[in-house]
Amino acid sequence: MKKALLFLFISSILSQTGFAQKETTALTIKNTADAPTINKNIYGHFAEHLGRCIYGGFFVGDTSKIPNTAGVRNDIVKALKELKIPNLRWPGGCFADTYHWKDGIGPKENRPTIVNQWWGGVTEDNSFGTHDFLNMCELLGAEPYLSGNVGSGTVQELADWVQYTNFGGKSPMSDLRKKNGRTEPWKVKFWGIGNEAWGCGGNMTADYYSGEYKKYATFMGDGLNRIASGANSSDYNWTETLMKNVPLNMLGGVALHHYSVIDWNKKGDGVDFTEDQYFSTMKEALKMEELVTKHSAIMDKYDPKQKVALVVDEWGGWYDVEKGSNPGFLYQQNTMRDAVLAGATLNIFNNHADRVRMANLAQCINVLQAVILTDKAKMITTPTYSVMKMYSVHQDAKLLPVIFQSPLYTFNGQTLPAISASASKDKNGAIHISLVNIDAKKTNKIEIDTKDLDAKNFTGTIITAPKLQDYNSFENPNKITPTVFKGFENKKGKLEITIPPFSVVVIEGI
Repeated sequence: MKKALLFLFISSILSQTGFAQKETTALTIKNTADAPTINKNIYGHFAEHLGRCIYGGFFVGDTSKIPNTAGVRNDIVKALKELKIPNLRWPGGCFADTYHWKDGIGPKENRPTIVNQWWGGVTEDNSFGTHDFLNMCELLGAEPYLSGNVGSGTVQELADWVQYTNFGGKSPMSDLRKKNGRTEPWKVKFWGIGNEAWGCGGNMTADYYSGEYKKYATFMGDGLNRIASGANSSDYNWTETLMKNVPLNMLGGVALHHYSVIDWNKKGDGVDFTEDQYFSTMKEALKMEELVTKHSAIMDKYDPKQKVALVVDEWGGWYDVEKGSNPGFLYQQNTMRDAVLAGATLNIFNNHADRVRMANLAQCINVLQAVILTDKAKMITTPTYSVMKMYSVHQDAKLLPVIFQSPLYTFNGQTLPAISASASKDKNGAIHISLVNIDAKKTNKIEIDTKDLDAKNFTGTIITAPKLQDYNSFENPNKITPTVFKGFENKKGKLEITIPPFSVVVIEGI
């Protein structure tokens, strides 16, 4: 009996070893009729008055020698339009609950200054305000997402802002808008009612904020997509309290913030990091799956028809600032780690498109996981930019659910799913499959049955690099760029794909 058990044990080990050596992951793509559409607003961005995001990033002023339109850099507008940026959140973040919008309108020389108490204690001159931002969104072809001041503002102040931006008839605020040079209203759809009310937005309890939300939402009026300040990562009680206390007809969305941080006291370097730190960062990034699933389940209890969106309006990697930079400006480089993080996170959002209908990467330029970095007249795009551009094919496409059992990425006795995937079918019938291999060392193989996909010809794009720590610099701006991917074969209705370590791939089938 003991010999038989020993034989079975050895056979089991050999079988597992053999699987590891030839490991191929079978991935099934379902062409489900009732699958949701991936809302393009999942691919939104965030521009806070923080460091060099606005001043020195988006905005250089109309007297700058850097080519600009009304002070907004032309090269940045071009890059973001190529990214198909669907929406942009402004002016914060923590800054939003100290911002008074009337300080940023009218003649620039008459505007009062503001001290940015949250980020670096710098004095800003309010030269970039409501008109500048909303006109810039028109240049970008992006929907503006305004974050209203609840922490230090008033109900009247926010109601006036709505009227100033949206009302086409005669009123005190529309008259003021016309006086300041804008005849037609901008018709802003998306409005955040406060930001991080549990923290920098006022240190409120969920019960207290629910009452404040209802008050502000009431006087802002209907016809808007009003988004509540939501939970910090796994604070499920916050979501439960909001959904229980606020009528559904007053809620367009409930926010969620989650950053992939190793340790808030010691975040680690943006470039000089170990595999241990990479693994820990990806563990925090993949936690987004659990967060979205659990917050969505709570929302489903009160909103079974899923009318209210889960809006992940701050997400991304957060590391220690670049050496020698202002610690309050949150400037960090962007490596292949960030590309992998972005690809895996966007796959999660795509796969939860029934509830996640808006998200905002933090942040757009020169701050945290930026897609663009600037240095005076120089501008470069980052690996994260490349991933978001590759994934733009999913915007407003129909989700194709994927089913697979991921191989494991093992490090120091811990494991994570190595493969992340999502798929969609666009309005022209093209199939797009986005794949991420998170494993820092190991190539992974995937097999996809293509018989039911209505696609015969396949092409691919990949972003990868020799090292996880590689990044684009102002001296070498194109070190990491998407290239043609040839690591696949289409044989007998099977798409066999070989994905290198720490890489992001998008396959198109037509």
